[in-house]
Amino acid sequence: MRIKICGITNREDAHAAVDAGADALGFIFVPASKRYLSRDAAASIIAGLPPFVIPVGVFVNERRKLILETIRRTGIRCLQLHGEETPEETADYPVPVIKGFRVGPQFMSRALSSYRTGAYLLDAYVEGKYGGTGKRFDWNIAVAAKEYGRVILSGGLTPDNVGEAVRFVQPYAVDVSSGVEAAPGIKDHVQVERFIRAARGAGE
Repeated sequence: MRIKICGITNREDAHAAVDAGADALGFIFVPASKRYLSRDAAASIIAGLPPFVIPVGVFVNERRKLILETIRRTGIRCLQLHGEETPEETADYPVPVIKGFRVGPQFMSRALSSYRTGAYLLDAYVEGKYGGTGKRFDWNIAVAAKEYGRVILSGGLTPDNVGEAVRFVQPYAVDVSSGVEAAPGIKDHVQVERFIRAARGAGE
């Protein structure tokens, strides 16, 4: 089971997450986000990551040209497309793609079947927000979605509930941002370590 710590904005938080055992780090290239990071800042952090930790670039309804330029300039090795991207808009990138879905009242798991991406990230739907809300959704939906491929569970996860979530859903991976923060974009290193320890323990 993999663990992604998302919303990394500084080198200290990146190193703390790596030292705690994170498999992937998320860098948010969405200017409206409180966790937005410039390409130059991200490149500086990514250059110092060990080879088996995957830097993931998070985008929302972004132009392909800008995404490709960001891959080239920063060294991100995976994309998370977290908006209303169509199946065609998630295809033919030079790195693996995760398609993000916001799970609300109208969400249907079969929507995943239209996408040919490496994994599907499920997050809670909040009007006008594209992640980092700290809200959770019905985990039964994530269980059902596994029929269509690898599911990354996100939304409202914390060190206190991630163990339960992993045991219930048995996802491919879990993803956390606000659940381990001292403030938006600033990680609480103790909570990061607690989260990873709890997730690993439940996934064994």
